Amino acid sequence: MKESRDGQDMISKSASGSTLPLILDIDDFKGDFSFDALFGNLVNKHLPSFQDEEADSVDGSGTDVLSNGHLRVPSDAAKFAQGPPSPFFPEVDTLLTLFKDSSRELIDLRKQIDGRLYTLKKELSVQDSKHRKTLAELEKGVDGLFGSFARLDSRISSVGQTAAKIGDHLQSADAQRETASQTIDLIKYLMEFNSSPGDLMELSPLFSDDSRVAEAASIAEKLRSFAEEDIGRQGIDMGNATASRGLEVAVANLQDYCNELENRLLSRFDAASQRRELSTMSECAKILSQFNRGTSAMQHYVATRPMFIDVEVMSDDIRLVLGDQGSQASPNNVARGLSSLYKEITDTVRKESATITAVFPSPNYVMSILVQRVLEQRVTAILDKLLVKPSLVNLPPMDEGGLLLYLRMLAVAYEKTQELARDLRAVGCGDLDIEGLTESLFSAHKEEYPEHERASLRQLYQAKMEELRAESQQESTGTMGALKALQLLLRTSRYL
Repeated sequence: MKESRDGQDMISKSASGSTLPLILDIDDFKGDFSFDALFGNLVNKHLPSFQDEEADSVDGSGTDVLSNGHLRVPSDAAKFAQGPPSPFFPEVDTLLTLFKDSSRELIDLRKQIDGRLYTLKKELSVQDSKHRKTLAELEKGVDGLFGSFARLDSRISSVGQTAAKIGDHLQSADAQRETASQTIDLIKYLMEFNSSPGDLMELSPLFSDDSRVAEAASIAEKLRSFAEEDIGRQGIDMGNATASRGLEVAVANLQDYCNELENRLLSRFDAASQRRELSTMSECAKILSQFNRGTSAMQHYVATRPMFIDVEVMSDDIRLVLGDQGSQASPNNVARGLSSLYKEITDTVRKESATITAVFPSPNYVMSILVQRVLEQRVTAILDKLLVKPSLVNLPPMDEGGLLLYLRMLAVAYEKTQELARDLRAVGCGDLDIEGLTESLFSAHKEEYPEHERASLRQLYQAKMEELRAESQQESTGTMGALKALQLLLRTSRYL
């Protein structure tokens, strides 16, 4: 171990025993130094002889051990014959001398260390003073650097603001240049349309290129709006005088071109609709939205739906609700037929809603047109077949149901149509007042409903009276029949 090695080195520097004084050095205390190891090694040099002597004294003391295990103590005469006893710890003087030398050496070392510490403190003070001076100079330099940075930042901010203003001016100038360029192009196109009435052959390639239909439509609509506004302003400024005819030719030619372009787009839209090409339909619908907000395209799409143009659809609707011709339809059968028909209509409208949402820029408006067309055409057609208003002069006979059959049919149709309106509202109908429109379908029937109700009660009363008269004639006495007739008359008279 290092401690044992240090102790051995220190011992080697001293003479054996007390012949030479102990010499210690500062380097001996560096590293893992231990005083216990140092003095232990110094003392152990003398202690082993003491330990050996003690062991020998115990072994050669003349004490015998008896066979029974007891010690035999020598007599006083024997002790006297051995001579005077030797010192108990003869190395004590050597150790004391060694300890004194060690103490003296340690005191000298402490003085040396104190001197070195004093020197180091002085050097540290000098270095600390230099360091503080350097730090002060650095702080002063940093403050100056921060000031330079602040001035630079202010300059950069000023330059940035100037650059932003220049950029705004450049952007404004570029926008003005772009506007002027577009205005020049519009004037050139307007002059082309204003060249000769009805002549659309000398127009720029823009207006005949199918790949630039959207751009052509936008420009044509702008030119038409500008020309119409210009003619309107000239008419107001000139009062009763004849307005300038400068742009009337352009307005007429632009109107013809817009109509031709709109028809061409509608044809393309129909072709894409038959092929179910939703992307092409959507593109055409967006372009057509520039003409009168796309109303023509929306109405054209709704009008070309199969349920509005297929004659078989109407025949199937009537057959589903009224059954086969020649058979008497009952309210229960009509209710089931209307439920099936209205469910089919709701499913069809729901499918159309998905297509409309994917194609048109304003799907809610198209849905309102579609639902309105469904109620006004398809539902109205079946209601006209179902609710034939009977004459109050020539009442239908009771064997055919009488007026009561009409009233029951009216109640069933009204209830089922209200359910249809709620279902269509859930699917989506835009801003359409579907409840008010549904009520208008029955307005004519509701206005005359009280008269038909009273006529039906009178008819039922008369039929019952005839039945009672027939029963009274068959009875032997007519008293009971008369009483029954009187009671029935009193009950029914309350409703008349």
